[in-house]
Amino acid sequence: MCTAPAAVMSTEAAPSALLQLIWLASPALPIGGFSYSEGLEAAIDQGLVHHEASATDWVVDQLHLTQSRGDMAVMAQAIPAWQVMDIARLQALNDWVMSTRETAEMRLQAEQMGRSLLDWLRNLQQASDAQLQCCAQLPPTYPLAMALALSLANAPLDQALQAGAFGWAENMTQAALKAVPLGQSAGQRMLARLAREIPQAVQTALHLNDEDRQAFSPMLAILSARHETQYSRIFRS
Repeated sequence: MCTAPAAVMSTEAAPSALLQLIWLASPALPIGGFSYSEGLEAAIDQGLVHHEASATDWVVDQLHLTQSRGDMAVMAQAIPAWQVMDIARLQALNDWVMSTRETAEMRLQAEQMGRSLLDWLRNLQQASDAQLQCCAQLPPTYPLAMALALSLANAPLDQALQAGAFGWAENMTQAALKAVPLGQSAGQRMLARLAREIPQAVQTALHLNDEDRQAFSPMLAILSARHETQYSRIFRS
C-alpha cells in the first residue's frame, strides 16, 4: 500500500505554480499529444470539417461534449486524490478512463501519453517515489498521469484544469492547421474562441460526480474507428 502525507490546494497560485502550469500546458511537452487528431482528421476526410468555422465549431463541441464531461471531470477528482494518495479512488478513476475508450486508437493514445508523462515525471524527479510507483502500477492513462503532474503544482484546482484544457486546445488547433489546412491567423482565432470557452468547461468538470461523468460521443467513436483504416492520414492511429 502506498502512503504519503496529505497536501492541500493553495488558495492562490505562487509564481512557481504558475510556471508549472504553463509548462504542463505547453505543446512542447514531450508526451506525443501533437501526433493525434482525436477524430478531427477523420471528420475532415468525411467532409464534416472543411474550413476555419467548421473546424472551430468541431473542436469547441468536443471541448464541451467529451473533454469537460469526461477526462477533465476525471482530472478534477484525481488531482485531490493524488494529493492524499487515495489509491483506491485513483484506480477506480483510471479504470473508468480505460473502459470508456471506445476504439483501439483512443486506448492507444490514453496509454501512450500516460506512459510518456510518467517518464517525464521520473526524469524531472518532481514526484515522490511513492507517487511514481503508484502511477506505474495503475498502469497510467493520460488523465491520471496529467492529474499527478498538475497536483504537484499545488495550484487552485480550477487553474490546474484550465492549464490542462489549454494544452489540449493547442494540440487540437495544431491538428486543424495541419489537416484542414488552416493558416496561423486562423489558428489564433480558433485558440481565442477556445480560451473563452475553457472556463465554462472547467466549471462543468468541477461540478460532475461519478454518476454524471460520461464519455458518450458515438460520432466521435465512429470517426476514430474510421481513422484507424483511413487510406491517407497525417496523424497516428
